[in-house]
Amino acid sequence: MSTLEQTKIEQTKIEQTKPQPAALQFPALAPPRRYLFGPGPTMVHPRVYEALSKPIVGHLDPYFIQVMTDVQQLLKTTYGTNDGATLVISGTGSAGMEAAVANFVEPGSKLAVFANGYFSDRLTEMAKRNGANVVRFEKAWGETYTDDEAKEFIAHEKPKVVAYVHAETSTGALQSGKAICAAAHEAGALVIADCVTSLGGVPVEFDKTGIDIAYSCTQKGLSCPPGLSPMAMSQRAMEWLRARTTPSRSWYLDLKLIHDYSTVSHRYHHTAPISMFYALREALLVIAEEGIENRWERHRRCNQQFVKGIEAMGLRMHVPAEHRIATLNTVVVPDGIDEAKVRKQLINGPGIEIAGGFGPLAGKVFRIGVMGPLATEDNVQFFLKEFKQALSA
Repeated sequence: MSTLEQTKIEQTKIEQTKPQPAALQFPALAPPRRYLFGPGPTMVHPRVYEALSKPIVGHLDPYFIQVMTDVQQLLKTTYGTNDGATLVISGTGSAGMEAAVANFVEPGSKLAVFANGYFSDRLTEMAKRNGANVVRFEKAWGETYTDDEAKEFIAHEKPKVVAYVHAETSTGALQSGKAICAAAHEAGALVIADCVTSLGGVPVEFDKTGIDIAYSCTQKGLSCPPGLSPMAMSQRAMEWLRARTTPSRSWYLDLKLIHDYSTVSHRYHHTAPISMFYALREALLVIAEEGIENRWERHRRCNQQFVKGIEAMGLRMHVPAEHRIATLNTVVVPDGIDEAKVRKQLINGPGIEIAGGFGPLAGKVFRIGVMGPLATEDNVQFFLKEFKQALSA
């Protein structure tokens, strides 16, 4: 072999080992078809996907300012508030949680937490990092609080802020907030409510309940991709916020600045995710067209149908009937069943995604969401059939 031929062979080897263009390294996106029956994210309405594809404008463009205004107005109906202020945090539900804590819990102030699940623990951790004096009313995961318990706890602790999780994603338990809010207001305290899993699927009734600060997310009851956290604040909360003299520890989540950008001067604060606001606006329009009360009723009926089917299999629910979240079901794992194998069977077979428990409920419950586009009689029957087969397998 000549030297020239040898050189060509070596050059070919070098060329073959060179990094290829990105287009050759990575195939085109082709996500698998999934039926999202987990606690979130949920299925996205086709109109929302279409809205995401619209051309973006600048975050200070008059068109986008109008989109933000539309979203704020539509959120009032969804939250159930006439007098409160609504705005949207550019971040997931946890950003909304942190905004609520960072803006309304000052260093050294007392925060009373109704602690009965994972997300009340997250609230606790955020409050501690903001320097709060946190007191907790502890209950087992899945239990709720009576009116008398709420009144006694708040009257004894006399906190500045009270926090509870309306719909606890980790347990499937729905906590009524009326007694909590009434007792808190009597003590002169503000109330933070975690509505991440309830907004758009079950009644929040912000004004009727007496909530002062509520936050949620886009990827559950609103049937939208994750990425934004819609919030509502009462007049009491807004007055408190305006009177606060110490700055929020978080600049990005400073609600004074975000409210000014969103609703008052529209001065630049941050570059909002334009396409996600398009998506949220469309998702809220879908809800408005259905009617919020009709939507609640649809989810309630589907929950009844789901529970009936589960009980017909000989299974039982983790939470008593009067305290269940209509959109999120926690089914007790039967003896002798490996819940991880059941979930694997569902994802590898029909492409159904559900979730298991975690924390004290790890391996003990299935967490199954029936919300948004999946909350129909046909979809519930489809799920029950496939779930039964997966259990048998």
